[in-house]
Amino acid sequence: MPAKTVAQKETRMTGARLLLEVLRRLGIKVIFGYPGGATIPIYDELYSFPEVRHILVRHEQGAAHMADGYYRASGKLACCMATSGPGATNLVTGLATAFMDSIPMLAITGQVKSHLIGNDAFQEADVTGITRPVTKHNYLVKSVNDLPRVLKEAAYIAMTGRPGPVLVDVPKDVQEAQYAGPLDVPMDLPGYRPPNGEPTPDQKEQVRAAAEAINAAERPVFYVGGGCVISGAYKELRACAERANIPVTTTLMALGAFPGNHTLSLGMLGMHGTSYANFAVNDCDALISIGARFDDRITGRLDRFSTGSKKIHFDIDPTCIGKNVKTRYPVLGDVRTSLKLLFKHLEHQDRKPWFDELNKQKREHPLTYPGEDLQAQYVIDRICEITRGRAIVATDVGQHQMWAAQFYTFVEPRHFLTSGGLGTMGYGLPAAIGAQMACPDEEVWCISGDGSIIMNIQELVTGRRLRTPVKVAILNNFHLGMVRQWQEMFYKEQYSEVDLSDNPDFAKVAEAFGCAGFTCKDKDRVDEVLKEARKVNDRPVIVDFHCVHAANVYPMIPAGASLDQIVHYPKEPELI
Repeated sequence: MPAKTVAQKETRMTGARLLLEVLRRLGIKVIFGYPGGATIPIYDELYSFPEVRHILVRHEQGAAHMADGYYRASGKLACCMATSGPGATNLVTGLATAFMDSIPMLAITGQVKSHLIGNDAFQEADVTGITRPVTKHNYLVKSVNDLPRVLKEAAYIAMTGRPGPVLVDVPKDVQEAQYAGPLDVPMDLPGYRPPNGEPTPDQKEQVRAAAEAINAAERPVFYVGGGCVISGAYKELRACAERANIPVTTTLMALGAFPGNHTLSLGMLGMHGTSYANFAVNDCDALISIGARFDDRITGRLDRFSTGSKKIHFDIDPTCIGKNVKTRYPVLGDVRTSLKLLFKHLEHQDRKPWFDELNKQKREHPLTYPGEDLQAQYVIDRICEITRGRAIVATDVGQHQMWAAQFYTFVEPRHFLTSGGLGTMGYGLPAAIGAQMACPDEEVWCISGDGSIIMNIQELVTGRRLRTPVKVAILNNFHLGMVRQWQEMFYKEQYSEVDLSDNPDFAKVAEAFGCAGFTCKDKDRVDEVLKEARKVNDRPVIVDFHCVHAANVYPMIPAGASLDQIVHYPKEPELI
């Protein structure tokens, strides 16, 4: 019998210690978690693992969003952990948020002892059943001998192919069991073969055909999604756009993948995208999709979506190609690899008539807002100017999210963190804390609304404990703003349950949490207050901006309408 190698050398330890040792070897630096009875063995072993930092959150949803923000800002896998039952179910919203946006995450949950599973034991829940629809994969570990393989597979599945969260449910008796075996074990994934970064013969041929169509086009446009950020393809995208002289529009998830201040940038497209981006997509003759999924917020009415264009779709996920929009030129594979191949085939074209049309649209329908009073858009404009467009910005969901996408000019990738697919209120603050943990030298802002911020405001305690200098700008219009806007536009101004005039004093709330708090009600004081907030470097800061109550987000394509049915900002002489 051959001698065991060093990597195969057997070791003896509990399942809890084994779990942490394998996570350490997988490169996990941070675990965001909240302990409970079914995870006490793991927490007991944490004392022996100073290399793995545990962050005590104040709600398990916050743990999932922090791990999410950690990855989005850094590209590095993070872990969240919760106990059985309600602890595990509190992760579900964060898992669904990550799943919808293809964000890798490793979630560890404790479970009741194996012999109690299915007996309605105290704090028992069928976590693998509950999370199956919102995870890329999940495991219930039935033997301590499976734990090294399962954890290795979970991290691999989360980070490869189209990424996503993977959950590992570990019963308490598995944590307490003794393990005697190697730490480095082979994976067993016979049916999982994600692209490895090397181009396939089919991919090369598909790219060649796509390049011929692009070179022949007179009015092409790049439509870029979050897959471009995940694959790290931003340099390749810029090189392709500049070589072929093609304008670029990005989805909400891809802001920063192409510099927002570049002459070829059209900004964001879709329901609240720029008029000129939507015009370009509707009027182009070649629509080149890079890691995007043609969701309803982009396409509007499908039967009238970009009807005159040839659709060219680059994506790693074969289920996305042709799912919503018929694709003439599919390119299956990692988009960074595909764009490297594409660059070699592209030809430079002048395209002056096309750019003349787009520039005309920019002149006629610029992004704008009223110049009087304290407008939320003005606050974002000033934050962008003061930070030079280089801060990491996390947002919650609603009007402020769309205004941030419109008026903060992102010039770098992984600097805009938001819940795109699920639309999760309460995402912004914990995601910002996670981003600050991943990038301690970066300036991090959370742009939130007065409805969203309260949903996970307890994580101010986490930020204070960590001394993270996250800046929180609350664009406070004393309403659930986006719901109020829809009620105004489509429901005969019946403002049902959107009044938040009984909001607390957010500056005082911040101070009660041990953080810094400011209130700004005057447009002329915005810069002054922003500068004071930026001076605080040892704890979170809340700045409560009392903005115009009844402002709406424009442009807007109503749900179910086509891109040419866009509603522009009402023309008023005082628009700036």
